[in-house]
Amino acid sequence: QVQLVESGGGLVQPGGSLRVSCEASGSIFDINAMGWYRQAPGKQRELVAMYNWDGSTDYADSVKGRFTISRDNAKNRVYLQMNNLRPEDTAVYYCNGLLSEFYYDPWNKYWGQGTQVTVSS
Repeated sequence: QVQLVESGGGLVQPGGSLRVSCEASGSIFDINAMGWYRQAPGKQRELVAMYNWDGSTDYADSVKGRFTISRDNAKNRVYLQMNNLRPEDTAVYYCNGLLSEFYYDPWNKYWGQGTQVTVSS
């Protein structure tokens, strides 16, 4: 059983910073990518940032230059550093992992439980 456990999040004022992290645990054979999606009330879930295990990263245009995703090479963990936060960044942030449990498995997508990020004065 694979689990993605998020930590961080909370309330921050506009212009402030916050960091969220996500660790994958359980029966993991290999990881293709880990990253973050977010969903604001009344909106669809959208990609925020993804760290591909080949070292490349992907970002939504709305967060480029403000958010940075990184990886802990010693653990199956990724961090999302969010700077210069805006009210429109308010959403539930979900960790996402593309990984396999066994050597014969295809890549499967897993989700964390979500963590609330609120940007408000």
